[in-house]
Amino acid sequence: MRRSKFQSVRRSGHGSMAHLYISAAQKSSGKTTLSIGLCRAWRDAGVRVQPFKKGPDYIDPLWLTEACSRPCYNLDFHTMARGEILDAFARELDTADLGLIEGNVGLFDSIDPAGSNSNAELAKLLGAPVVLVINCHGMGRGIVPLLLGYQAFDRELNLAGVILNKVGGFRHARNLIAALEHYTDLPILGVIHRDEEIEIAERHLGLMPSNEAEAAEAWIDRIRRRVAEQVDLSRLLAIAECAPRPRASAASRSIRVPTGGAVRIGIARDAAFGFYYPDDLRALAEAGAELVGFSPLADGELPAVDALYIGGGFPECRMAELEANRGIREEIADFIARGGPVYAECGGLMYLCKAICWNGERREMVGALQADVQMHARPQGRGYVRLRETSDFPWPAPAGVAAREIPAHEFHHSSVVVPDPSWRYGYDVLRGVGIDGAHDGVVQDHLLACYSHLRDVGGVRWTRRFVDHVRHCLGA
Repeated sequence: MRRSKFQSVRRSGHGSMAHLYISAAQKSSGKTTLSIGLCRAWRDAGVRVQPFKKGPDYIDPLWLTEACSRPCYNLDFHTMARGEILDAFARELDTADLGLIEGNVGLFDSIDPAGSNSNAELAKLLGAPVVLVINCHGMGRGIVPLLLGYQAFDRELNLAGVILNKVGGFRHARNLIAALEHYTDLPILGVIHRDEEIEIAERHLGLMPSNEAEAAEAWIDRIRRRVAEQVDLSRLLAIAECAPRPRASAASRSIRVPTGGAVRIGIARDAAFGFYYPDDLRALAEAGAELVGFSPLADGELPAVDALYIGGGFPECRMAELEANRGIREEIADFIARGGPVYAECGGLMYLCKAICWNGERREMVGALQADVQMHARPQGRGYVRLRETSDFPWPAPAGVAAREIPAHEFHHSSVVVPDPSWRYGYDVLRGVGIDGAHDGVVQDHLLACYSHLRDVGGVRWTRRFVDHVRHCLGA
């Protein structure tokens, strides 16, 4: 693959706004593996690829970020208005040559029977041509009615081509291609053969996050080679270049100017904690926060900070190492006991409890919250949630804004064992599970710890409120 093939993507000034949408008939069809390979192949060819992911996901975006060397941004109907999605898409694509959106679940799958929050609706909103990935394992001529049905189901959708994945061999590929060419007009853009060497390891929350996979770079490069050999990259680029220019709304979100001095917020980032939205981190900086990274796994002490932000991750998979680092556990407990402002989500909540119990082991954690956490084989809370702030919510509300419903999401295989009956909560759970099925967000002095994940979108400007709360705690 030579760079000259891709020169047409570049235009002077800003990005070309070329883009395409990678979707599938069902989940686990290979969308992420394909997207990783495409991103790395084009990046290595000199194309500035901007990745996006539909829905509230952290793990796929970590892989796409690694593959592209650019942050991956989430586009989600649950937390974002349609205009906000368009603004975010156009803004991030403006400095790129090519946008790649990876879908979630199946192309037409939706919690709404009318499909208002499906991948197909997002692709139409963005004007993105759709490339459908088909898991061909065990399929033959039956692929034809499947694809004819997908073409007929929504004529407004630009279904631009298909990539056949997990193909068994030469004969299998020949039969699939012959059937598709005889009955359909869908371009076949690639045939990827079954290959265990490029399947990313999975665990209870889905794909292993790239920030934890020790051989992530080698894995990505292996995927790149397979995809580059078996997919028509030039034809895909030509399809992407035919996409219409994204339409930003009339009232695009402006950058917020901090109204007070900078505050230092320590952010836990290592193999145990890595679930953060890049636009939320940017919003924290816009609100006046200096983000100071630290590792609960490796660092012996906390950096000099005014507040802590401990996001999600897989602390249970590193619980022995987290327990062994007693020094930083004690420092975090002392910081909370002295009234230091802390925000913790999911894995962060688990870490702040007394212990994590899994596979017959119990490992001590920070102990700021007097309860154990138990891991389970099945999810205890999964999907979209809706919350309402209670009178105990610790962060100051914007002037004149009453308590309202807050869209968020959760995905946890753990549960809090016997929550303390004296705990105060910042949220009533209207939809979802949270900590006890009715509440989420333990409030303890200036600590807020919850299973739900927030996004700084759709009017939920949590970053500004948290930074203001930190300033208030400092007496600023």
